[in-house]
Amino acid sequence: MIKRRQFLINGGLALGALAIAPSLAFSSGKRAIGIQLWTLRDSLPKDVKGVLAQVGKAGFTEVETFGYSPTNGFFGTSAKDFQSILKDNGLKATSNHFDFNGYIKDGKTDTLNSYIETAHILESEYITVPYVIQELRGKSVDDYKKLASGINKVAEICHSNGLKLAYHNHDFEFTKFENTTGYEVLLNETDKNLVDFEMDLYWVVRSGNDPLQLFKDHPGRFKMWHVKDMDKANHDFNAAIGQGTIDFKTIFAHAKKSGMKRFFLEHESNYIPNPIESIKTSFDYINKNLI
Repeated sequence: MIKRRQFLINGGLALGALAIAPSLAFSSGKRAIGIQLWTLRDSLPKDVKGVLAQVGKAGFTEVETFGYSPTNGFFGTSAKDFQSILKDNGLKATSNHFDFNGYIKDGKTDTLNSYIETAHILESEYITVPYVIQELRGKSVDDYKKLASGINKVAEICHSNGLKLAYHNHDFEFTKFENTTGYEVLLNETDKNLVDFEMDLYWVVRSGNDPLQLFKDHPGRFKMWHVKDMDKANHDFNAAIGQGTIDFKTIFAHAKKSGMKRFFLEHESNYIPNPIESIKTSFDYINKNLI
C-alpha cells in the first residue's frame, strides 16, 4: 500500500440503539463530511483548481491538506490562492498535515512559523502531525517518551498561536514494548489539554487493535478520525466505505465516547473505478448510513 510516508514533501440498550442509528451519537445533527486530499494525490498536484472543484461537487465541505511546502505552497499554489479556490467550491481546510520531523529533530522554527501562518490563512482549526520518521520514534518506551515531549513543545507553540495540534497514527505506533505500545506512550505522555489524536481507523484495525477499546481507555482524546476501509480480499488495500471489512456503523455509534468532532474520508489504493467516482461512492454511503 502507498503510504503518506512516501510523499512527505519537505453499556446496554442505549448502545444497542446507537448501533442501529449511529447518527444519534451526534448531539448536533449531521456532521460535515471531510476528505483528506492525500486521497487524490496523483491528480491534485497537476490541477489544483480542477480537483478541488470535483471535491466540492462530490458533496464534501471540509478538507484536510497535505503536501504544503514553505517554498512552493500547495503544489505551486500559494496559501492565499489555495484558500480562494477552497472558498469558491464551498470547502474549508479545517486541518492540515504538515511535516514536523525537522522541528522535532532540531527545534528550528522557520518551517513551523510558515505552517502556523498558512493555517491562519486557511482559517484552520488544526495542525496535524501526519508521520514520524524512524529516527524520531526509535525503538523503546524512552524513545517514544522523548517523541511525546517534542510533540508537546509543538502543541504549546500552536496553542499560543490560536491553533490546535493533533497526532495521526499509522500502524508502527502499535509496536509492543513490554506491557505497552508506542501509541499508549504517546497518549499517556502528551498533554491532554494541548494534544488531540486523529485516529486512522484503518491502521488501528490493520494493526490488530480495537478502536472501541481505545475509546474506552482514552475517552475524549480522538477529536478527529480518518475513515478508511479495508479490502476484504487483500487487507493491504483499501475499499470504498461500506464495501470493506471495517464495521463503521458500530464505530460511529461510539463517536461521542471517542470525542470525535470531525472526520475525513481517506482512500489510498484500489480505487474502483477511479479516485473521483470512488470518493463519491464513499461519500454517499457515509451520508446515508453513518451520519
